[in-house]
Amino acid sequence: MKKRPIETILYSTAGVAAMAVLLIAFNFITGAFKERIDLTKERAYTLSAGTKAILGKLDTPVNVRFYCTQSESATPQTVFLKSYAKQVEDLLAEYKQVAGSKLTIEKFDPQPDSDAEDSARMDGIESQPLLPNGEPYYLGLAVSLLDQKQAIPFLAPNRERLLEYDISRAISRVITPEKPVVGIMSPLPIFGMPSNPMMMQMGQQGQEPWVLVNELKEDFNVKRVEMDTAKIDDDIKVLVAVHPREISEKAQYAIDQFVMRGGKLIAFLDPVPLIDSQKQQQFSIPNSGSTMDKLLKAWGISFDTSKVVADLNYKMEIGGRNGQPQEAPAFLSVSGGGINSNDVVTSEIDNIWLPFAGAFTGTPAAGLKETVLLKSTKDSQLVDGFMANLGGESVLKDFKPSGTEYALAIRLTGKFKTAFPNGQPEDKKDDKDADKKAADKPADKKADDSLKECKTDTSVILVGDADMIYDHFALRQIQTPFGNLAQPMNGNLNFAQNAIEQLSGDNNLISVRSRATQNHPFTVVKQMQAEAEERYQSGIKQLESNLAETERQLSELQQKKEKGQRFILSPEQQAAVANYREKEKTAKIELKQERKKLRHDIDSLETRIKWLNIAAVPFLVSVSGVGLAFLKRKRTGAK
Repeated sequence: MKKRPIETILYSTAGVAAMAVLLIAFNFITGAFKERIDLTKERAYTLSAGTKAILGKLDTPVNVRFYCTQSESATPQTVFLKSYAKQVEDLLAEYKQVAGSKLTIEKFDPQPDSDAEDSARMDGIESQPLLPNGEPYYLGLAVSLLDQKQAIPFLAPNRERLLEYDISRAISRVITPEKPVVGIMSPLPIFGMPSNPMMMQMGQQGQEPWVLVNELKEDFNVKRVEMDTAKIDDDIKVLVAVHPREISEKAQYAIDQFVMRGGKLIAFLDPVPLIDSQKQQQFSIPNSGSTMDKLLKAWGISFDTSKVVADLNYKMEIGGRNGQPQEAPAFLSVSGGGINSNDVVTSEIDNIWLPFAGAFTGTPAAGLKETVLLKSTKDSQLVDGFMANLGGESVLKDFKPSGTEYALAIRLTGKFKTAFPNGQPEDKKDDKDADKKAADKPADKKADDSLKECKTDTSVILVGDADMIYDHFALRQIQTPFGNLAQPMNGNLNFAQNAIEQLSGDNNLISVRSRATQNHPFTVVKQMQAEAEERYQSGIKQLESNLAETERQLSELQQKKEKGQRFILSPEQQAAVANYREKEKTAKIELKQERKKLRHDIDSLETRIKWLNIAAVPFLVSVSGVGLAFLKRKRTGAK
């Protein structure tokens, strides 16, 4: 009797049942392994190394209570939030996967008048009136360790990029609950000025501390650091230097050693300090700029205090002479692409004012990584600070875009090397006395015990403007029945607070990246649109140039007219006007054609992409099926 071929056995009932058993067994065995593979381009489902390091330090179980309302409502808002809540759950599962038994996650559905709702309120979770029946909607979490607790009142989807950072920060804060110490060094009256007897006799009051200082005191222990200090206190975690004008080498050495010990530095430097010139006239010569020349040179960074950045795209209008508004290309309102949307410090900021900011150039020293937080556009130029302070007209007159995006604020991260390899510098103002004492003392010299290099990675943030954190450039005062109310005009103070908060936290938080959003736009389409719009803008500029030239010609003809010819246009003027109208008509037609070409190119590309997505997979499956059928028929024929 002829044996049945193997194909007959496989396709029999017993063969199908055997394959099903093998498949179930395979899933059961592989399910026991916890390894996962993240195939997304942005590694969206992989925790950062910083988060893993924070979780690795847990020695006592941390509890995470996740609150999410399970509603039957299907409004666009609730459907979107449910989808986002699933992303949060997936991320928390990754935390649990790494932390193991050191992290417990509880999920609550805070329905009205339930114990879960009472728990949510006690944890500081805020409800949102999103449900059609007016019932509250909860989406937040609380992290607790013993008697320490941190809450994220509402997990807003617009902070999706910062989701991992927010959760890791909450865990880090319950692990180390004490307030970090922040030191502030500045020659400016940033801590305010008390009233002296003379001021009191004249009916004048002292100066209040800057709003930034008062805000920082809510979350940090803030200490004053004198400009002539020889050592930064060991308990200071972050040092904020604001316009360190004429800083001595001794103070720079103190900062250098502070960084070598692992301290974090935020320096607000300034080429044209407006705050430092308040007692002067508006258009007078300002006081000298500020830098940290010795430190910056060792880090591979340059900061020219004689130059400021002027940018045609970020220029603002400010009060000029006689109170008339004037364009100020060096008074920057940075937005859009000028703000790093992928960094924790700047990702939630829309606009920053930088009056007369300097630029950071150069290549970071070996072992340091540079991240640009704020930058100009390519339509920018470095201009003389003195000329920029005289008014915008002098800058615009000879403005020539450099094609360079200048760095206005940067962060350096890595192992810094000392700027003082020979140890502590001598105090130059006492050189003569030092020489005299040296002649009387033995030749032995004290051993150099200064640090030469960081043992661990640390961070330094450099900002090219100090005026930005002054109340006048960050807040507006609003008169209310309850007194003056300070309202932010921009994201200046948020930028400063974010930077200080990030550097004052766990070192591992600095390496927690912003998570990629789940939105994948047509980047090629946007690039095509940007290129076409650039061509469109060049057409507008050409049209404006033609208009200006025609107006100049009309003005010249007007000056040449005879007496008594006030309202009647001469033949030359009529010809010029006709020529202008013809040019305008031609330019409008050309611009209209450009728009049509732009729309056609974008529509064609979108159509090709859509058809590729719709037809590609079915086409590949069909081709594969035909190919397999052909091979099978060929084998059957061979038998």
